[in-house]
Amino acid sequence: MLRRGDRRKPPGGTKDDGDVPGRGMGHKAGKCRGREAAGRREAGGRQKVKVKAYLLDVARFQQEPMAEGDEFCLLCENLSQGRRQKIGKFRHGKGKALSLGAGLLLDYGLSRYGLRERDVVIGYGEDKKPYLRDFPGIHFNLSHSGSLAMAVFADCEVGCDIEKVAVPDMRVAYRFFAAGEVEALKGVEGEKLTEYFFRFWTLKESFLKVTGKGIRMPLDEFCIRLGPPVRAEQGGRSLGYGFAEYAYPGYRAALCIEKPEGESWEGAEPEVLSWEQIRQHVSGIKNNPFQNPLDVI
Repeated sequence: MLRRGDRRKPPGGTKDDGDVPGRGMGHKAGKCRGREAAGRREAGGRQKVKVKAYLLDVARFQQEPMAEGDEFCLLCENLSQGRRQKIGKFRHGKGKALSLGAGLLLDYGLSRYGLRERDVVIGYGEDKKPYLRDFPGIHFNLSHSGSLAMAVFADCEVGCDIEKVAVPDMRVAYRFFAAGEVEALKGVEGEKLTEYFFRFWTLKESFLKVTGKGIRMPLDEFCIRLGPPVRAEQGGRSLGYGFAEYAYPGYRAALCIEKPEGESWEGAEPEVLSWEQIRQHVSGIKNNPFQNPLDVI
């Protein structure tokens, strides 16, 4: 039974893998945030946050034979033992493929910093949000739903959420959403109602992942205003977070970052990766060693 403050995935959603909401850095966050902000400061005192996001469609591997095939296993072998254990915990191909996709995106994103997923030590904060123990200046978050995996990297606290769009369960909205959000939903119907529902859901999820309060913060304790610009409010006061939203066929996605006043950000548009890119990344060579090349997404 759901209680007030419980978090529930909407219809069509899939449980996120290794991206439980929470402030990943714990006590380290306060120590490094000042240095991070100083590193982001531009001439004239203005700061700019750098964000990079990725998407990967894992539908190919969600059929049971493919989830146990040679190519799937070879990709898994390039990831850490911890990630392989996560993949192995899923009983069906759909979950295995999504967990693999999340791991591959984490590995791909870390390569921009000269790192590999299998070599870093991942710790977990108070609410089980993962963080890089030895690299406190690199923040990341993962999400997946349907057949899409998503990863985001930034030089500040960051959260992301992606959801497969389905018929909205308005009982969830009436029970868990803030009053202002419910009022906004009451003012629309049809396709617009579905759009608003999943906009609110992904924005709220991404916000929870940044705040560090996770399941300890009831969903109706803060209100998302769709704007523009999108903002989060609590007690009628606007909070210092920045948002970005994305719509894909059958999906909605959102990013949220800590954004002090006067701070801008760039690079948030997710890059949709192809399996050719993933293979080249894993192999480290231009010639693709895999069989049956896939088309670019």
